[in-house]
Amino acid sequence: MNAVKHPIKRSFVFFLIPDFTMIAFATALDPLRSANRMLGYEAYRWRLASIDGKPVRASNGVECAVNTSLEEERKKMGGPDRPNMAIVCSGINVERYHNKSTFAWLREEYNRGVAVGGLCTGAHILAAAGLLSNKRCAIHWENLPGFSEAFPKANVFADLFEVDQNVYTCAGGTAALDMMLKLIGDDFDESLVNRVCEQVLTDRVRSPTDRQRLPLRARLGVQNSKVLTIIELMEANLSEPLSLIEIADHVDLSRRQIERLFRTEMGRSPARYYLEIRLDRARHLLIQSSMPVVEVAVACGFVSASHFSKCYRELYARSPQQERVDRKQLLAA
Repeated sequence: MNAVKHPIKRSFVFFLIPDFTMIAFATALDPLRSANRMLGYEAYRWRLASIDGKPVRASNGVECAVNTSLEEERKKMGGPDRPNMAIVCSGINVERYHNKSTFAWLREEYNRGVAVGGLCTGAHILAAAGLLSNKRCAIHWENLPGFSEAFPKANVFADLFEVDQNVYTCAGGTAALDMMLKLIGDDFDESLVNRVCEQVLTDRVRSPTDRQRLPLRARLGVQNSKVLTIIELMEANLSEPLSLIEIADHVDLSRRQIERLFRTEMGRSPARYYLEIRLDRARHLLIQSSMPVVEVAVACGFVSASHFSKCYRELYARSPQQERVDRKQLLAA
Protein backbone atom coordinates (compact mmCIF):
# COMPACT_ATOMS: atom_id res chain seq x y z
CA MET A 1 0.00 0.00 0.00
CA ASN A 2 1.35 3.43 -0.97
CA ALA A 3 2.23 5.79 1.85
CA VAL A 4 0.09 8.89 2.23
CA LYS A 5 1.75 11.88 0.62
CA HIS A 6 1.40 14.98 2.78
CA PRO A 7 1.57 18.40 1.11
CA ILE A 8 4.13 20.97 2.15
CA LYS A 9 2.41 23.74 4.07
CA ARG A 10 5.06 26.40 3.67
CA SER A 11 8.64 26.80 2.52
CA PHE A 12 10.85 29.52 3.96
CA VAL A 13 13.98 31.41 3.06
CA PHE A 14 15.74 32.91 6.08
CA PHE A 15 17.94 35.71 4.77
CA LEU A 16 20.76 36.43 7.22
CA ILE A 17 22.10 39.97 7.66
CA PRO A 18 25.50 40.43 9.37
CA ASP A 19 25.14 40.84 13.14
CA PHE A 20 21.75 39.11 13.13
CA THR A 21 20.35 38.13 16.51
CA MET A 22 20.79 34.41 17.10
CA ILE A 23 18.01 34.01 19.66
CA ALA A 24 15.39 35.47 17.31
CA PHE A 25 16.62 33.30 14.42
CA ALA A 26 16.66 30.12 16.53
CA THR A 27 13.24 30.70 18.09
CA ALA A 28 11.76 31.28 14.65
CA LEU A 29 13.32 28.23 13.03
CA ASP A 30 13.07 25.56 15.72
CA PRO A 31 9.25 25.61 16.11
CA LEU A 32 9.07 24.56 12.45
CA ARG A 33 11.35 21.61 13.15
CA SER A 34 9.29 20.68 16.20
CA ALA A 35 6.04 20.93 14.22
CA ASN A 36 7.44 18.57 11.59
CA ARG A 37 8.46 16.13 14.32
CA MET A 38 5.03 16.25 15.99
CA LEU A 39 3.28 15.75 12.65
CA GLY A 40 5.53 12.93 11.54
CA TYR A 41 6.16 14.46 8.13
CA GLU A 42 7.80 17.53 6.58
CA ALA A 43 5.09 20.16 6.58
CA TYR A 44 7.66 22.94 6.66
CA ARG A 45 10.84 23.33 4.66
CA TRP A 46 13.47 26.03 4.87
CA ARG A 47 16.81 27.13 3.60
CA LEU A 48 19.23 29.85 4.66
CA ALA A 49 20.54 32.53 2.34
CA SER A 50 23.06 35.38 2.44
CA ILE A 51 24.05 38.11 0.03
CA ASP A 52 26.99 36.12 -1.38
CA GLY A 53 26.29 32.57 -0.23
CA LYS A 54 29.04 32.77 2.39
CA PRO A 55 28.59 32.18 6.13
CA VAL A 56 27.18 35.06 8.15
CA ARG A 57 28.38 36.05 11.60
CA ALA A 58 25.69 36.62 14.22
CA SER A 59 25.98 39.34 16.84
CA ASN A 60 27.19 36.72 19.35
CA GLY A 61 30.15 35.88 17.11
CA VAL A 62 28.85 32.51 15.85
CA GLU A 63 29.14 32.00 12.09
CA CYS A 64 26.19 30.38 10.38
CA ALA A 65 26.57 28.51 7.08
CA VAL A 66 23.91 29.13 4.43
CA ASN A 67 22.47 27.20 1.50
CA THR A 68 22.12 29.86 -1.19
CA SER A 69 23.18 33.31 -2.32
CA LEU A 70 20.96 36.21 -3.31
CA GLU A 71 21.74 35.53 -6.97
CA GLU A 72 20.61 31.91 -6.57
CA GLU A 73 17.44 33.02 -4.79
CA ARG A 74 16.60 35.34 -7.67
CA LYS A 75 16.89 32.40 -10.07
CA LYS A 76 14.51 30.34 -7.94
CA MET A 77 11.76 32.97 -7.97
CA GLY A 78 10.20 31.76 -11.18
CA GLY A 79 10.39 28.04 -10.47
CA PRO A 80 9.10 25.36 -8.12
CA ASP A 81 11.64 26.30 -5.44
CA ARG A 82 10.16 29.75 -4.94
CA PRO A 83 9.47 30.12 -1.19
CA ASN A 84 6.12 30.87 0.40
CA MET A 85 7.83 33.24 2.79
CA ALA A 86 11.10 35.21 2.89
CA ILE A 87 12.21 36.25 6.38
CA VAL A 88 14.95 38.79 7.01
CA CYS A 89 17.03 38.08 10.12
CA SER A 90 18.92 41.09 11.42
CA GLY A 91 19.99 42.59 14.71
CA ILE A 92 22.43 45.27 15.84
CA ASN A 93 23.90 47.81 13.41
CA VAL A 94 20.97 47.35 11.02
CA GLU A 95 21.18 51.05 10.10
CA ARG A 96 24.46 50.31 8.30
CA TYR A 97 22.87 47.86 5.88
CA HIS A 98 22.20 49.48 2.51
CA ASN A 99 22.12 46.87 -0.22
CA LYS A 100 19.95 47.73 -3.19
CA SER A 101 20.02 44.17 -4.52
CA THR A 102 18.54 42.86 -1.27
CA PHE A 103 15.84 45.51 -1.29
CA ALA A 104 14.97 44.78 -4.94
CA TRP A 105 14.80 41.03 -4.27
CA LEU A 106 12.45 41.52 -1.33
CA ARG A 107 10.18 43.77 -3.41
CA GLU A 108 10.08 41.26 -6.25
CA GLU A 109 9.31 38.35 -3.91
CA TYR A 110 6.51 40.38 -2.34
CA ASN A 111 5.10 41.41 -5.72
CA ARG A 112 5.01 37.75 -6.74
CA GLY A 113 2.82 36.92 -3.76
CA VAL A 114 5.53 35.69 -1.41
CA ALA A 115 4.99 36.71 2.22
CA VAL A 116 7.86 38.71 3.72
CA GLY A 117 8.93 38.89 7.34
CA GLY A 118 11.43 40.52 9.63
CA LEU A 119 12.92 39.27 12.90
CA CYS A 120 14.22 41.63 15.59
CA THR A 121 15.24 44.70 13.53
CA GLY A 122 14.20 43.10 10.23
CA ALA A 123 11.42 45.66 9.90
CA HIS A 124 14.16 48.20 9.21
CA ILE A 125 15.25 46.23 6.12
CA LEU A 126 11.66 45.79 4.93
CA ALA A 127 10.97 49.50 5.38
CA ALA A 128 14.15 50.43 3.51
CA ALA A 129 12.89 48.18 0.69
CA GLY A 130 9.66 50.20 0.62
CA LEU A 131 7.43 47.40 1.88
CA LEU A 132 6.08 48.91 5.11
CA SER A 133 4.30 52.07 3.95
CA ASN A 134 0.94 52.16 5.75
CA LYS A 135 1.66 48.71 7.19
CA ARG A 136 1.54 47.71 10.84
CA CYS A 137 4.89 46.41 12.02
CA ALA A 138 6.90 45.62 15.14
CA ILE A 139 10.56 46.23 15.94
CA HIS A 140 12.72 45.83 19.02
CA TRP A 141 11.99 48.60 21.55
CA GLU A 142 15.60 49.78 21.52
CA ASN A 143 15.38 50.54 17.79
CA LEU A 144 11.89 52.00 17.79
CA PRO A 145 12.84 55.72 18.19
CA GLY A 146 15.25 55.73 15.24
CA PHE A 147 12.93 53.61 13.12
CA SER A 148 9.97 55.93 13.71
CA GLU A 149 11.98 58.94 12.61
CA ALA A 150 13.51 57.20 9.58
CA PHE A 151 10.28 55.62 8.29
CA PRO A 152 7.33 57.83 9.25
CA LYS A 153 5.00 56.06 6.78
CA ALA A 154 5.30 52.75 8.64
CA ASN A 155 2.81 52.12 11.44
CA VAL A 156 5.25 50.78 14.02
CA PHE A 157 4.17 49.45 17.40
CA ALA A 158 6.03 48.30 20.50
CA ASP A 159 4.26 44.94 20.20
CA LEU A 160 5.75 41.45 20.25
CA PHE A 161 4.77 40.84 16.65
CA GLU A 162 2.51 42.18 13.92
CA VAL A 163 0.88 40.51 10.94
CA ASP A 164 -0.49 42.86 8.29
CA GLN A 165 -1.77 40.89 5.30
CA ASN A 166 1.37 39.36 3.77
CA VAL A 167 3.89 41.08 6.05
CA TYR A 168 5.11 39.50 9.30
CA THR A 169 7.37 41.34 11.74
CA CYS A 170 8.43 40.64 15.30
CA ALA A 171 10.46 42.43 17.93
CA GLY A 172 13.08 39.71 18.20
CA GLY A 173 14.17 37.63 21.16
CA THR A 174 11.55 35.09 22.11
CA ALA A 175 8.84 37.10 20.31
CA ALA A 176 9.89 35.18 17.17
CA LEU A 177 8.62 32.02 18.85
CA ASP A 178 5.20 33.57 19.43
CA MET A 179 4.94 34.74 15.83
CA MET A 180 5.84 31.34 14.41
CA LEU A 181 3.50 29.54 16.80
CA LYS A 182 0.68 31.74 15.54
CA LEU A 183 1.62 30.86 11.96
CA ILE A 184 1.63 27.13 12.81
CA GLY A 185 -1.76 27.54 14.48
CA ASP A 186 -3.14 29.23 11.36
CA ASP A 187 -1.89 26.33 9.24
CA PHE A 188 -3.05 23.54 11.56
CA ASP A 189 -4.79 23.86 14.92
CA GLU A 190 -4.32 24.70 18.58
CA SER A 191 -3.56 21.07 19.40
CA LEU A 192 -0.37 21.13 17.34
CA VAL A 193 0.62 24.50 18.81
CA ASN A 194 0.19 23.08 22.33
CA ARG A 195 2.37 20.09 21.50
CA VAL A 196 5.10 22.34 20.11
CA CYS A 197 4.84 24.54 23.23
CA GLU A 198 5.40 21.47 25.39
CA GLN A 199 8.47 20.55 23.35
CA VAL A 200 10.06 23.98 23.70
CA LEU A 201 9.00 24.32 27.36
CA THR A 202 6.75 27.34 27.05
CA ASP A 203 3.29 27.40 28.55
CA ARG A 204 1.48 29.65 26.08
CA VAL A 205 1.53 31.74 22.94
CA ARG A 206 1.69 35.35 23.98
CA SER A 207 -0.63 37.89 22.40
CA PRO A 208 0.85 40.09 19.66
CA THR A 209 0.09 43.15 21.78
CA ASP A 210 1.83 41.90 24.94
CA ARG A 211 4.47 44.42 26.01
CA GLN A 212 8.08 43.97 24.93
CA ARG A 213 9.67 45.49 27.99
CA LEU A 214 9.15 44.67 31.62
CA PRO A 215 6.33 46.63 33.24
CA LEU A 216 7.56 49.89 34.78
CA ARG A 217 6.94 48.50 38.24
CA ALA A 218 9.41 45.66 37.66
CA ARG A 219 11.83 47.60 35.47
CA LEU A 220 12.29 50.49 37.90
CA GLY A 221 11.60 48.70 41.15
CA VAL A 222 8.96 51.31 41.98
CA GLN A 223 5.71 50.40 43.70
CA ASN A 224 4.00 53.78 44.05
CA SER A 225 1.19 53.88 41.47
CA LYS A 226 1.21 57.70 41.26
CA VAL A 227 4.91 57.77 40.40
CA LEU A 228 4.40 55.06 37.77
CA THR A 229 1.53 57.00 36.21
CA ILE A 230 3.67 60.14 36.09
CA ILE A 231 6.55 58.28 34.42
CA GLU A 232 4.18 56.83 31.84
CA LEU A 233 2.98 60.38 31.10
CA MET A 234 6.56 61.54 30.71
CA GLU A 235 7.49 58.68 28.36
CA ALA A 236 4.43 59.41 26.22
CA ASN A 237 5.30 63.10 25.91
CA LEU A 238 8.96 63.45 25.00
CA SER A 239 8.84 65.75 21.97
CA GLU A 240 6.51 68.21 23.72
CA PRO A 241 7.25 67.82 27.43
CA LEU A 242 4.45 68.45 29.88
CA SER A 243 4.92 71.06 32.58
CA LEU A 244 4.89 69.95 36.19
CA ILE A 245 1.58 71.78 36.60
CA GLU A 246 0.06 69.76 33.72
CA ILE A 247 1.37 66.54 35.24
CA ALA A 248 -0.01 67.53 38.64
CA ASP A 249 -3.45 68.07 37.09
CA HIS A 250 -3.32 64.62 35.45
CA VAL A 251 -2.59 62.77 38.67
CA ASP A 252 -4.49 65.01 41.09
CA LEU A 253 -1.46 65.88 43.20
CA SER A 254 0.23 69.14 44.06
CA ARG A 255 3.64 70.06 42.63
CA ARG A 256 5.13 69.77 46.12
CA GLN A 257 3.71 66.26 46.55
CA ILE A 258 5.17 65.18 43.20
CA GLU A 259 8.56 66.65 44.10
CA ARG A 260 8.55 64.79 47.41
CA LEU A 261 7.46 61.49 45.81
CA PHE A 262 10.21 61.62 43.20
CA ARG A 263 12.87 62.46 45.73
CA THR A 264 11.78 59.47 47.80
CA GLU A 265 11.17 56.92 45.03
CA MET A 266 13.59 57.97 42.27
CA GLY A 267 16.30 59.85 44.20
CA ARG A 268 15.98 62.91 41.98
CA SER A 269 13.52 65.65 41.09
CA PRO A 270 10.76 64.99 38.53
CA ALA A 271 12.33 67.60 36.25
CA ARG A 272 15.69 65.81 36.39
CA TYR A 273 14.11 62.42 35.71
CA TYR A 274 12.12 63.83 32.77
CA LEU A 275 15.31 65.34 31.34
CA GLU A 276 17.15 62.03 31.63
CA ILE A 277 14.55 60.01 29.72
CA ARG A 278 14.45 62.67 26.98
CA LEU A 279 18.23 62.52 26.70
CA ASP A 280 18.09 58.71 26.60
CA ARG A 281 15.75 58.93 23.61
CA ALA A 282 18.08 61.47 22.02
CA ARG A 283 21.01 59.08 22.44
CA HIS A 284 19.10 56.33 20.66
CA LEU A 285 18.30 58.71 17.78
CA LEU A 286 21.92 59.83 17.49
CA ILE A 287 23.12 56.24 17.35
CA GLN A 288 20.39 54.79 15.14
CA SER A 289 19.65 57.58 12.68
CA SER A 290 21.34 60.22 10.54
CA MET A 291 19.04 62.98 11.77
CA PRO A 292 20.81 66.35 12.17
CA VAL A 293 21.54 67.17 15.78
CA VAL A 294 19.11 70.08 15.72
CA GLU A 295 16.30 67.75 14.59
CA VAL A 296 17.17 65.28 17.34
CA ALA A 297 16.97 68.16 19.82
CA VAL A 298 13.50 69.16 18.59
CA ALA A 299 12.29 65.53 18.58
CA CYS A 300 13.25 65.27 22.24
CA GLY A 301 11.65 68.50 23.37
CA PHE A 302 14.60 70.91 23.46
CA VAL A 303 14.06 74.48 22.35
CA SER A 304 17.60 74.91 21.00
CA ALA A 305 20.50 72.78 19.85
CA SER A 306 22.85 74.61 22.23
CA HIS A 307 20.70 73.82 25.28
CA PHE A 308 20.41 70.22 24.11
CA SER A 309 24.19 69.90 23.69
CA LYS A 310 24.81 71.40 27.13
CA CYS A 311 22.42 68.95 28.83
CA TYR A 312 23.75 66.01 26.83
CA ARG A 313 27.34 66.76 27.76
CA GLU A 314 26.45 67.11 31.44
CA LEU A 315 24.83 63.63 31.49
CA TYR A 316 27.07 61.65 29.13
CA ALA A 317 30.35 63.61 29.39
CA ARG A 318 30.49 64.10 25.63
CA SER A 319 28.66 66.18 23.07
CA PRO A 320 25.99 64.80 20.71
CA GLN A 321 28.47 65.26 17.86
CA GLN A 322 31.11 63.26 19.72
CA GLU A 323 28.54 60.52 20.38
CA ARG A 324 28.19 60.12 16.63
CA VAL A 325 31.95 60.15 16.04
CA ASP A 326 32.49 57.51 18.75
CA ARG A 327 29.72 55.37 17.25
CA LYS A 328 31.25 55.52 13.75
CA GLN A 329 34.68 54.61 15.09
CA LEU A 330 33.20 51.67 17.00
CA LEU A 331 31.45 50.37 13.89
CA ALA A 332 34.58 50.79 11.80
CA ALA A 333 36.74 48.85 14.27
